[in-house]
Amino acid sequence: MKKILVLNGPNLNLLGTREPAQYGHTTLADVEAMCKETGERLGYEVECFQSNWEGALLDKIHEAGQAFRDGTLLGVVINPGALTHTSIALHDAIKGVGDLPVIEIHISNVHARESFRHHSYVSPAAAGIVVGFGVLGYTLAMEGLVRKLQG
Repeated sequence: MKKILVLNGPNLNLLGTREPAQYGHTTLADVEAMCKETGERLGYEVECFQSNWEGALLDKIHEAGQAFRDGTLLGVVINPGALTHTSIALHDAIKGVGDLPVIEIHISNVHARESFRHHSYVSPAAAGIVVGFGVLGYTLAMEGLVRKLQG
């Protein structure tokens, strides 16, 4: 069975307690369970990974590129957190692994927040973007990934 990789960047391990007015009370464990349920419904295994370290996320993207080429991975859903606005390395990793489909997701509407959050280094490398739907955005991103690749 093919996989979908769900990546979460810095501070997303604090979901449920970090700024609940902005991000809600759902924990990362809840999000991961929801993603796995969504994957099962869509017919895909889901692997979830969170790191506060940019390099660990880069390594996972590199591995995902190879898994995609091997035919074992459908694509990636990534919430890069604050690295969205700072990491040229994430952009380069996504572009560097070839045709790996990546959907960028943000829980909050980053365009309605501070101006520094309006720019994403990841977006130009992404196949699609889901912004501002809360944690439901993960489900929407996974469904979008599947539909995009089914044509």
